[in-house]
Amino acid sequence: MSDSHQQSYQRFLDEVTQNRVMWGLRFGEDWVVCDSSEFEDTEVMPVWSSESDAKVQCIDEWAEYEPFEITLPEFLEVWVEDMSEDGVRIGPNWDAELDGVELDVLDVVKDLA
Repeated sequence: MSDSHQQSYQRFLDEVTQNRVMWGLRFGEDWVVCDSSEFEDTEVMPVWSSESDAKVQCIDEWAEYEPFEITLPEFLEVWVEDMSEDGVRIGPNWDAELDGVELDVLDVVKDLA
């Protein structure tokens, strides 16, 4: 993990732990997921530690999407199991070019603990 990715991920962990929320992008019932750049046949759900960072992504193909709050308890109780079962990785605090780390959701849970 590069230094900038490590810093971004640490900011994600710190802010989510402190604020007890993270943000995904949603349009109706559809959540933004991307194809993994690291693993074949794998999807990644980008999430951000602030609404403003998530909102930056609401352009072009995602112009109709809006930041949607996921509370930390909801993430731990519902999302983790679903993402793990579906093999979906998590992309915390990706930048405006959608560059960042792709992590197994269970690793993120451990880091949040």
